[in-house]
Amino acid sequence: MMRFIIFALFCCIFTLAACSSSNKKPPKLAVSTPNAPAMIEWRASSGNAGPGFVPAVVADAVYVASKSGRVQRLNGENGNVQWTREVSAPLSAGPGADYSLVVVGTTMGEVVAFGDEGSERWRARVSSEIVAPPAVSSGLVVVFTADNRVHALSASDGSAKWMFQRSVPSLIVRNHQGATTSRGALFFGTAGGRLLAVDLESGNIAWDVAASTPKGATELERISDVTSRPLVEENQVCAAAFQGRITCFDIMRGTPVWTRDIPSYSGIVADAQYLYVSDDKGALHALDKKNGASVWKNETLAGRWPSGPQLLGYDIAVIDIDGYLHVFDSEDGHYLGRMATDGSAATAQPQLDGDQIIWQSKNGNVYSVVPR
Repeated sequence: MMRFIIFALFCCIFTLAACSSSNKKPPKLAVSTPNAPAMIEWRASSGNAGPGFVPAVVADAVYVASKSGRVQRLNGENGNVQWTREVSAPLSAGPGADYSLVVVGTTMGEVVAFGDEGSERWRARVSSEIVAPPAVSSGLVVVFTADNRVHALSASDGSAKWMFQRSVPSLIVRNHQGATTSRGALFFGTAGGRLLAVDLESGNIAWDVAASTPKGATELERISDVTSRPLVEENQVCAAAFQGRITCFDIMRGTPVWTRDIPSYSGIVADAQYLYVSDDKGALHALDKKNGASVWKNETLAGRWPSGPQLLGYDIAVIDIDGYLHVFDSEDGHYLGRMATDGSAATAQPQLDGDQIIWQSKNGNVYSVVPR
């Protein structure tokens, strides 16, 4: 346990939302950097947040939460607060939501669910601290805990449905990304570089594959945990690993489609042609979705710890450690410009909602940005 705690603290220098605590300063941006072809649509205050917190976008609502225990529903069009609730306990992750329920998790392993109108529906206790936004889908709430368990609870009353656990390496990177649900399945990555597809209703494993293979002589060098939320498309599911690689698998059988040795901790996104990823040095890559071939690479943000990329109109956007939004041309990767926000990093990869991208900053602001 102590070894895990020591490494969790060490990994703060690698984690986007915690990089501001590192003594190493990111490279300065050129004074002449052009303005990004983007504009802030709205901004709202959510309270301080960190890894494990990400806005949940559902229909015309955006749910946000803060470390102090505040949960809010915002109007997705203008950011106006529609309701605010207090959990009366420190939160460690959330929110997760569907059209009728929003769920957060506490540092003490309590799962708290609210209706879309703001009434508290239920509370349930799981094995330890919740570390990633809950997944709410198909009548279930799935939460990930610090002891590397996955708990599935009934969305109606919080009762336990199934639980998944497996042994993990001695040293791991705490994964705050959570899971992706699609077609009645839960897709998630684990320590040690595994990617799993699990039947949501039963908890049975559909397939379990190696997304990345540990390498190196020491335990530290051999850390190769899946740290991105899986990207699920029509025929394949892809994931990125810390000190590892990007791998895509056939969604039905779990057989490998292609792999590239690009380590990442910050998330991936795709459009009709390309898959985009920020690597662990800060470079942004575009890869052919069909075979993983490199299309372009831009190193403008090397050392600035950019977030996972997100589509912004026809362009690609990331947020760096100082809260700057940077925009790149999706076709050839050339740099289009930047836009300042509140000076703090995004807590996670921005969310896509129509033509706007939405993210939460470490300092407690929620931004909606649209193409200019």
